[in-house]
Amino acid sequence: MKYLFFASLLFSSSLFAQEKTMSFEEYDPISTLKVPEHQVKRAKYPFIDIHNHQFNMPNQDLAYLLKQMDSLNMKVMVNLSGKGSQRGADIAAGTEYLAQSARAGKEKTNNRVVVFTNLSFANIDSPDWTSKTVAALEAEVKAGAMGLKIYKDLGLEVKDSKGNRLPTNDPRLDPVWAKCGELNIPVLIHTGEPISFFDVHDKTNERWLELKQFPSRARPASKYPSWQVVMDELTDIIRKHPKTKFIAAHLAWRGNDLTELGRLLDTYPNMYTEIGAVIHELGRQPKNARKFMIQYQDRVLFGKDIWATSEYYTYFRLLETDDEYFPYYRKRHAFWRIYGLDLPDEVLKKVYYKNALRLLPKIDKSWFPN
Repeated sequence: MKYLFFASLLFSSSLFAQEKTMSFEEYDPISTLKVPEHQVKRAKYPFIDIHNHQFNMPNQDLAYLLKQMDSLNMKVMVNLSGKGSQRGADIAAGTEYLAQSARAGKEKTNNRVVVFTNLSFANIDSPDWTSKTVAALEAEVKAGAMGLKIYKDLGLEVKDSKGNRLPTNDPRLDPVWAKCGELNIPVLIHTGEPISFFDVHDKTNERWLELKQFPSRARPASKYPSWQVVMDELTDIIRKHPKTKFIAAHLAWRGNDLTELGRLLDTYPNMYTEIGAVIHELGRQPKNARKFMIQYQDRVLFGKDIWATSEYYTYFRLLETDDEYFPYYRKRHAFWRIYGLDLPDEVLKKVYYKNALRLLPKIDKSWFPN
C-alpha cells in the first residue's frame, strides 16, 4: 500500500512537471469566454482576390477551382504566378508559359482566373537584359497578363554575376516600371519580410515560433540589409514612377504601424496595398484598423495569398462582423486572438471588388453590383 502511494505520488509529480515544462508550441488553451459568434463562410459581396497563386494553370483542373471559388463568392482570382515554374527560366520560355496560363484562364474559366506575369533576373548583367525584358513584358500583356508580380527575392536574394545583391531600385529596372505605367498595368510587389524576421530571434520576438519552425526565414544583419533599407528601396521606385500603380503586398509589412502606412499612402497617390496574410495585424487593433480601412477605403484591396478555402472564413469574419476574441488560423503568425472590424457596406464593396476593378479594367464589371 505504501509502495502504491509513493508510486502514485511520483507519477503525479511527473505529470505536473511535464505540464510546467510544456512548450510554447504545445500550449493551445480553449477560451472560456462566451460572446456572440458569427461564422461567415461566404463573402457578403462577390469579390476579387488580388493575391493568389496557382502554379500550374495550363494543366490543372480549373473547373474544380471555379467550384471552390463559387463556394466563397469569389468572382475573380488573380493568379500572380502566371509563369509558374518558368519564372526563372529564359525569357522566351517564360513568355510561352505565361501565354498558356492566360489562354487556360480565358478558355476554361471565362477569364474568372486571370494572370499577372513575372520577371526573370537571369542574365541581369547582359547589356540587352533591360530591352529584352521590356519587349517580353509588352508581349505578355498582349497575351493576356493583367499586371506584373514581383516576388520577395528581389532585394533580398537576387544577385548579379559578381554576387552583389540586386536592389529593388536598381536603375536597370526603371524601364520595366515605366513600361507598366505606359501599359496601364499595376505592379503587385512583395518587398521584404515582417520586421521581426530582421530582429534578434529571442524571447522578445513576436515571430519567435515561425523563426523556430522555419529558421531560413530569419534575415540576420550578417547576410541581409536592414528592413528599413529594403523598404526604402520600394518607396524609392514608387516615388520615381508616379504614373505606375504599385500594390505593396501584405500591407507593405506595416500592418503593425498603420500610422506610417497611412503616411506613405498620403505621400504616394500611386501606391495601393492589400491584406493578404496580415489580417492578424488588423484584428488585434480593431478600433485603429477600422478607422484606417475607412480612411483609406479607396487604396486597400482584398488578397489572401495561400490558397486554402477554409482560411477565407476568418477574412470574412474580420471584415464583416464585430465578433470579439476569435482565433486566427495560423499560430506562427499570431499567438493572439483577433476582433472583427464590422466595416460599412460601401467600404466592403471597395475592398472586395471596386478598387480592383479600377486597377484591372479588363475584368467584366457586369459580374459585380454597383
